[in-house]
Amino acid sequence: MTSPEMTVRDLIDLLSGCEPNAPVRQAINPFFPMAHRMAQVLQSVDETGRTVVYVAERRGEDAQLGHLPPEVAIALTWQGPVQAPPRRPRRRARGN
Repeated sequence: MTSPEMTVRDLIDLLSGCEPNAPVRQAINPFFPMAHRMAQVLQSVDETGRTVVYVAERRGEDAQLGHLPPEVAIALTWQGPVQAPPRRPRRRARGN
């Protein structure tokens, strides 16, 4: 991987060495959804003996990119669609 960002090709290359039917898991905080750069793909075995693939975020200050786009958090059902409250007319000084 030569780029500071993991690409789809990088991820496919890493996943190609893993069990194709294994679930992929990632530790995430849906209550404060943030976008993170990815770094590693690791294959392990869970407590039932099933092969599991983990995708890990990158370490360091540049690992967190900022808030997850709202449409992504909504698609993941981490938050519902939010509409802005209706605007009220502005009050004028001295009742004008």
